Amino acid sequence: MAHPQQPGADAPPVIEMLGIVKRFPGVVANDGIDLVVLRGEIHALLGENGAGKSTLMNVLFGLYRPDEGVIRVDGKPAAFAGPRQAVGAGLGMVHQHFMLIPRFSVTENVILGAEGNSTLHLDRDAAEQTVGALAEEYGLRVDPRAKLADLPVGMQQRVEILRALYQGSRTLILDEPTALLTPQEVDELYAVLHRLREGGGTIIFITHKLREVAAISDRVTVIRRGKTVGTRITKETTAPELAELMVGREVILRVERPPASPGEPVLVAENLVVTGSRGEPALRGLDLTLRRGEILGICGVEGNGQTELVETLAGLRRPDSGRVRLKDQDVTGQDPIALRRAGLSYIPEDRHNRGLVLDFPLTENVLLGNTEAAAFSRGWRILRGALDAITRRLMRVFDVRAPSPQTHARALSGGNQQKLIIARELHREPDALLAAQPTRGVDVGAIEFVHRQLVRERDQGRGVLLISFDLDEILDLSDRILVLFGGRIVGEFVSGRVSRTELGLRMGGRGEEERGGVAVAD
Repeated sequence: MAHPQQPGADAPPVIEMLGIVKRFPGVVANDGIDLVVLRGEIHALLGENGAGKSTLMNVLFGLYRPDEGVIRVDGKPAAFAGPRQAVGAGLGMVHQHFMLIPRFSVTENVILGAEGNSTLHLDRDAAEQTVGALAEEYGLRVDPRAKLADLPVGMQQRVEILRALYQGSRTLILDEPTALLTPQEVDELYAVLHRLREGGGTIIFITHKLREVAAISDRVTVIRRGKTVGTRITKETTAPELAELMVGREVILRVERPPASPGEPVLVAENLVVTGSRGEPALRGLDLTLRRGEILGICGVEGNGQTELVETLAGLRRPDSGRVRLKDQDVTGQDPIALRRAGLSYIPEDRHNRGLVLDFPLTENVLLGNTEAAAFSRGWRILRGALDAITRRLMRVFDVRAPSPQTHARALSGGNQQKLIIARELHREPDALLAAQPTRGVDVGAIEFVHRQLVRERDQGRGVLLISFDLDEILDLSDRILVLFGGRIVGEFVSGRVSRTELGLRMGGRGEEERGGVAVAD
């Protein structure tokens, strides 16, 4: 898709946020941030998770009151007491987690809160016609009569945008809008945003993905640790420059990955059937084989069975039927401790609830799951000296930055918490490693480090199962790629010989379903 034209230098600011400070107990989320958005541009707000992007936009939209700073909208001072005032000033916000009611229709969701005083005599047909015309005008293509719960995520996002437009929004704020979309849905969103821009609208696009900045924005403002560190014209900058602004040092964006040499199967799932937490079918006869010396990537839109799959393989969930084999040993239904003894390590997607005890020191977190290891204990006695020495060594080797091994895990940044988990799991030298969302919520520099470690494990002959919602991560690291949709594997591809388009089709449930063999797409 062609890159939009840069707004003229004389374009007036539609949003000015100067010296914005927002404090929470123990945290300064925004520390004197400046942001100037020109009328008629798509402006990317770039920064890692926790950098302060969403907080800043919540301040702008009236969800938070700033502790310090000045806000001007269309040149006029603005201090919104709530979102309703922000909407009245022409702002609209599409949150990362949609604010919609599943049992309502598209039209009911769009007009909710803007029905006027005649709610008892709503002209439903007229409302549906109005919403349909608005959808047609902006190329949003959604049935006004459809029930929201029956729509895929990409369509639900369109409903959020429609609601903002229906309320008269001229400046649209989108918070991580591609997080749950397939590549095709991302392209469709970009087309909608370009159309809005061409119609005179202004877009603020919150993201932590460099690829998105290049694809959609005219200008980009980078935030790091609650401060503005630079604003650039997108076409005049590069991804490495932006990455360096994000983390404060040079970053290698793509780790070198030599060709794999896959060996024997190390982890096998056969015809797994698993019921989800709400009683719904989550895995429907799933088969997969992970071999030594390869990274097997599993991609798919969130909610298609990824969590149930990794929890079943890790021993946290018992399958209804089917088998799991680890090194030719049937380990179906065995608990996590038994699986660890058998040679499995697990990097969980939720590091706070599954990976760490935040109020324990680093030494105790390293000990988790390892109390039986000879390096840590003798009988019932923990070898405290050895534990402290091993923790110090892991902190050094894995670049875990903390004052001492006695520092509590809660005090570490997200990236350092993730490094500690990875250090613990790899110290065990597993035969198979489950890596679920291993870089979610960590900065670009930590991502580089994590990727290096996963490739290193592969090159040492271990099998790595990578589950990620970040398609770029899957493409960069995987030797083979499986696509998961509706609890089934619907495609298997050789990395480097499959397009994003083909993966996106399978992720959305389209394309011929694969049953065995290897599908190759150029």
